[in-house]
Parts: sequence; structure tokens; C-alpha cells
Amino acid sequence: MDFAYRFRLNPTPSQQERLAWTLDICRQVRNHFLHRMNRVENPTYTPEQNRLPDLKEWWTELQDVNSKVLQMVVRRLYTDRSNLRKKKEKGHTVGQLKWKGKGYYHSFEYNQSGFELKKTSGQDRLYLNKIGDVPIVAHRDLPTDAEVKGVVVKREPTSNWYASLQLETPDNPPEKPDELTKTVGIDVGILNYASDTDGTAVGSLNVSDDRKRLERAQRDLSRKDHGSNNWEEQRKTVARRHADLKRKRRDFLHKLSNYYASEYDLVAVEDLNTKGLVELPGNSRNRAGAAWGTFLRMLEYKCEREGTFFVSVEPAGTTKECAACGVKTDKPLWVREHSCPSCGFTADRDWNAAWNILSRGIKQLGEGRSETTPAETALPTGTDSVPAKRVVETGSPDLKERAAPAASE
Repeated sequence: MDFAYRFRLNPTPSQQERLAWTLDICRQVRNHFLHRMNRVENPTYTPEQNRLPDLKEWWTELQDVNSKVLQMVVRRLYTDRSNLRKKKEKGHTVGQLKWKGKGYYHSFEYNQSGFELKKTSGQDRLYLNKIGDVPIVAHRDLPTDAEVKGVVVKREPTSNWYASLQLETPDNPPEKPDELTKTVGIDVGILNYASDTDGTAVGSLNVSDDRKRLERAQRDLSRKDHGSNNWEEQRKTVARRHADLKRKRRDFLHKLSNYYASEYDLVAVEDLNTKGLVELPGNSRNRAGAAWGTFLRMLEYKCEREGTFFVSVEPAGTTKECAACGVKTDKPLWVREHSCPSCGFTADRDWNAAWNILSRGIKQLGEGRSETTPAETALPTGTDSVPAKRVVETGSPDLKERAAPAASE
């Protein structure tokens, strides 16, 4: 398995200067090869990378930068070009790779060699070739069987430095379970960030105070003379406010996604077009702040890590459709309760949607699995009948147990 640990660096003043100098040299190297890319006919990565030794003969500063770091600068440039071409082939409108000005290049990478995580006099340090032993805040131990394959060093807008250690372990992800004993459907929203089929409603993270502090800092920044020392100090304050918001959101999302990935055998969610939702008129700031796309990506890779089935289903109609009988009923956004005019089933709007998501997820998983599974029914609590079209191929004892009390009434 491949994953990454991110640690804070505490470089000395001289090391900060060295890191910043290395970062700027990498920016200039990228701009140099971008210039060649735009003027040489069909350049490719390997021949361009092989130009680095000759480049060092007249650009002597490059001799003070690790050779792997320079190679990764060229590789990242050509990877960016490849990604743009793939988007263009899919019909997206794409621009061109741009020249990076000073302050617009933020990280460099060591690959395979030139680094070592070690303890010196009881303190954790990260050795970086051509830079030295940089103090690091290793707030958690690395897995004993993990091998560090690379290090990405990044300077944040706050001027703090971080190192992302790229780890590889020999163990494969756990195998997916043959029988599903615990399943859950999750409906995400704004009032309640996540509502699931267990009846759990997780409230949205309250960052109103942090947002007010950010807005106040931004107003103060607008009054400073651009480029002055006071402006630069206030810019760092604004960056810290942004970092506080980002850290709190990611901490919340990591804990929530880890809970669902570790507690269940199957997690079903909606395949949301998060970019399109943010672009809709009205309330776009709250939709952007909810970071649904980030949450779903975290949930997906953590389900893979834990050996949990992750299924994303078509979102259209999950709110309108009755979880008991399947009849669709239009509901404006402010109506928070589902009340079916066909079967009389009533439930919280989000809880009803979560059950529809789980039903679709189980059906979708059953269609993609080779083994045959017994037919079970996604029957919400409080219902006593279900039409044939609501029966799905599941094999989920969890749903069977949930349906039993309602069927016995």
C-alpha cells in the first residue's frame, strides 16, 4: 500500500534560506525547460532530463542542488503537460502551462535517495542532501514495515515548511468481505453534514468565528500599502487564518471518513458533481465550505485501506423517491420531512435519502459481483410492506435485521 505522512519542519534560519534558495532554483529550472518545451518540436521527458548534466556545466548553481530534485522538476513539468492533453482529449477546454513567477512555485521533491529520517540527540531530524539535518515534528511513528520512497518539501503561504513522506508497505489492502454484516448509506448536506441509515445525523462543522477572524484580517490587509513590510506581515496573518480553517475542516473530514471506513463493510454514497453544485446560484459559499468532494475522496481511499466496499450511486431522485414504496414526490428544499402520499411512510428527509442511497449501492454492488447473493429488501424501519420493484440483490444480514422488527408488526 502507498500512503503519505505529513510532518512540520522547524528549520534554522540558515536552513530556511537554503530551502527557499533551492525552491527558487527549481522554479527557474522549470521555466527553462518550459521555454524549451514551447520551442522544440515534440520534446519528450527522457531526452530533456538527460540535458541536466550539460546544463550544470554553465549553470553552476545547479551543482548545489540534489540531482534527483532537478530530475523531478522536469518530470513534474511533463506530467503536467500529459494531464492537460488527457483533459483536452476528453473534450475539456484547457489552457497552456504558464511561466512561474517568484513566489508561485511551492514545493520540490526527493525521489528514492537523498533523504533520511533519523534521531540526533533524541530529536527527530530529516536529512536532506545539499541542505542538512532539518528538525522535524514527527508527531506519530511510521509503520514498522514501511519504506520511505520519496519526500516532498513544501512551503505554505504562512511561510511554514512541511515534509510529506511517501511511504510504501509490503502488505496489500485487506480483502473485501464475502458477507456484508454492516452496511450504511450516507446522504451529505449543509444543515446536517452527514445523515446515515443508522439514524445518525452529524452536524456541520461550525467555523463561523474563524471565518469572522479571516474576514477581519482581509479587511486589514486591504488597507496596507501593497509590498510594504506591514503588508507582508498582514499577508502572513491572512494566510494563517486560511490555514486554521483548512486544518479544522480536514481534521473533521478525516475523523468522519475514518469512522465510516473502519466501522462498516459497505459504504454507499452519492456520486456528486461537486464542482457543478458549487457553481449553482445561491448559498455557494456554504456548499464550497462543506468540501463534499474532499470528504468523498477521503472516504474512498480509506475504504480501500480498510477493506471496505465503497459504492457511489446516481444521485438523481434519492430525495424525491420514497424508501418504502419507490413513489417519487417533489419536495422543496425547506421541507425537511418526507411524507409519501402513496404508502403513508413518513421519515426525516435526509434519512429517507440515505436509505435510497444504500438500496442503490447494494444493487449496484450485487450487479458487479460474480457470486450469487440471496434477495434481501432495503426496508426502512416503520414500514410493513414493500413492492417487488424495491427488492434488490443484497446478501446483507444488516438489512435483514433492520427489516425484521417492521415485518413483525
